[in-house]
Amino acid sequence: MTDIETGKAAKSLFLVASFTLLSACAGTTSSSYVEAPGKPKTPTTQTLDAGAALLQSRPPVEALNAYLDGFHFYNGRLEMQMEAHHYCAILNEEVIQCVIYDGTRKDAKLMGVEYIVSEHLFNTLPPAEKALWHSHVHEVKSGQLIAPGIPEVAEHALMKKLVHTYGKTWHTWHTDLNKPLPLGVPQLMMGFTAEGQADPHMITQRDQRLEIDSAKKKKARADIVAPAIAPGADAWQQGNIIQIVDPTQTTHRH
Repeated sequence: MTDIETGKAAKSLFLVASFTLLSACAGTTSSSYVEAPGKPKTPTTQTLDAGAALLQSRPPVEALNAYLDGFHFYNGRLEMQMEAHHYCAILNEEVIQCVIYDGTRKDAKLMGVEYIVSEHLFNTLPPAEKALWHSHVHEVKSGQLIAPGIPEVAEHALMKKLVHTYGKTWHTWHTDLNKPLPLGVPQLMMGFTAEGQADPHMITQRDQRLEIDSAKKKKARADIVAPAIAPGADAWQQGNIIQIVDPTQTTHRH
């Protein structure tokens, strides 16, 4: 197979992965951390919902055609960790935007957003901006970042692309802190960069629910070359921790 043919095959696998993830992940669900206060929907509201679903188009929402499952922690607070469900739109070959939920059911709460860019675009950012971004190398190589439900070959091709990317993540509704409403201030999140950082119980719970094995995925991804992490990313490791002080000081649920 020529380099051109290989490139075309990889791109095709990536597109298959991207556009089948949402339908593939329907087999298992994860419940939200909290129940939002409020009265149940009235028949009138239910009718309005049904009418809107039939009559209104939602191009930006319909573009959320990729689903990724991974883990985040609060920048500066490695012990404050949670699972994050990413529903993503692939804008082009170098930019992906994701909305993050605390579950996969209809009542899941919108926790925040993550923007993902290629290494090329990341390297164009000013130093102060780079400090807000995290690498995806360990998330991919460790098997922590997954695309549930799609064929292994398609997931593998997707991860070969994501290992070269960087993410900037803000959480706005801290349901992992048992907040029933989006209280407090946005918090900058990071991704894990080494073994032993992520809570093994958290990973085991995720794996059991989705009937996967992160350790096996790690072995299967051994052939994915880990690129050198671009200078400026994962700034917390060099003591450059950026965070918005939360005046509510809510105790973490763990």
